[in-house]
Amino acid sequence: MKKIYALLCLLVLMSCQQKVTEKDISKMNGYWEIEKVVLPDGSEKEYSINETFEYFKIKNNIGFRKKVKPQLNGRFIVDDQSGKLEIVFKNEKTYINYSTAYAKWKEELKSLSDEKMVIINSQNSAYHYKKAGPINLLEDGKKTQ
Repeated sequence: MKKIYALLCLLVLMSCQQKVTEKDISKMNGYWEIEKVVLPDGSEKEYSINETFEYFKIKNNIGFRKKVKPQLNGRFIVDDQSGKLEIVFKNEKTYINYSTAYAKWKEELKSLSDEKMVIINSQNSAYHYKKAGPINLLEDGKKTQ
């Protein structure tokens, strides 16, 4: 019963969210950190600490997504690998089409604001992100980048 209740609550919350528009897409630019994943059965996996963030850079609905590792001094370790992406609006929904040298896949961009984002993958798991910024635990007074 609890699982059904959780699933119904998730569906109600998701149906109340505004649809993502083309104007909203620029909000995706920057660093994002996973807060939690809501699985199709309604169960949740919380992410209290993330070793990697997602970095999105999009212009005119074309861009890339790359994983980056935050460092204690506020900088990020970035590798050369990134996935190309394209934002597509179809049937009142917003999709992200990804492509790498190894695979192609599609996810639904369910909601997007300045501080929160929800992406649904092909297994119907909802990835809840929060906007992330540099971390500076060194307290050295230097400005983070």
